Amino acid sequence: MQQMSWPACAGLCLFLSATFAISESAPADFSREQALAYSQEAIGRTVSGVTLTAGDGETRALESFRGRPLVVSLIFTSCHHICPSTTQYLNEVVKKARGALGEDSFEVITVGFDTANDSPGRMAEFARSNGVTDSRWQFLAADEAAIDALASQLGFIYTPSPRGFDHLIQASVIDADGRVYRQVYGIRFPTPQLIEPLKQLVFGEPQEQSSLSYLGNRIRLFCTVYDPATDSYRIDISVFIGTIVGVIVSILFGYVLLKEWRKSIRADQ
Repeated sequence: MQQMSWPACAGLCLFLSATFAISESAPADFSREQALAYSQEAIGRTVSGVTLTAGDGETRALESFRGRPLVVSLIFTSCHHICPSTTQYLNEVVKKARGALGEDSFEVITVGFDTANDSPGRMAEFARSNGVTDSRWQFLAADEAAIDALASQLGFIYTPSPRGFDHLIQASVIDADGRVYRQVYGIRFPTPQLIEPLKQLVFGEPQEQSSLSYLGNRIRLFCTVYDPATDSYRIDISVFIGTIVGVIVSILFGYVLLKEWRKSIRADQ
C-alpha cells in the first residue's frame, strides 16, 4: 500500500469536515470510519470485468481504458447539490492537470451508481448541465450487477437514505494497468491531492518508450511543481539545474581530491 503524502493527509482532514453527503441524522448503518477503511483497502486492487454504457449507446469495457491513468468518480444524478458541486470542482482540477501533464495524459469517467435512475441519457445530461466538455471524460451508466462489481473493486459504499444515498465523496486514481493507485476524498480537496498521483503515474512509471522519452519524463516529474500562491502547476527547472550543478561540483571536487592524493603519494616515494 502506498504511504500517504501530505496532500492525502490534508484530504483526510477534509474528510472529517466536508467529504460526506450526509448529516448528523444519518442512518446508523452507514459508518464513515468503516467506509473510509473499506475504501483504503481497495488500493492495489485491479479493476476489471465491468461494462459501461455512454449516452450514445456505445458500450465500454473497463479494460479499454488501460494504457493511461484513469480517474473514476461515482455520483447519482438525482443529487441536486453535492454531486454537481463535486463534479464541477473536479472539472476545475482536471483542467489544471491537463495543463500540467498533457491533454492526452489521462482519462476520466463519471459513473452513475443509482441504476434505477442513472440512464445513459441522464448521465449525458448531467455532464452538459455541469459544464464538462473534456473529450477524454466520459459519463457512463451500467446495470446493477456491473455497479455492484465496480463499487466493490473501488471500495465504494453507498446506502439508500431519505436524502437519496449516503456515501463517501470519492474519486479513485487508477494506474495504466488497472490497479487502484490512490483514493481522493472531498467535495473540494487540495489540488495536489489528485494531480500528484497522476503526475507520478504519467511521468514516473513509463510503459513502452525510448530512453530519451524516459529521461524527458523524469525531468518533468521533478520539475513540474505546485505553486500554492496560484493553486496551479508550473515547470520549475531550478531544481534540475541545481541538481546538475551539484553533480558537476561533486565531480570537480572529487577530481581535485584525487589529484592531491596522487601528489601526496609521489611525494612519499
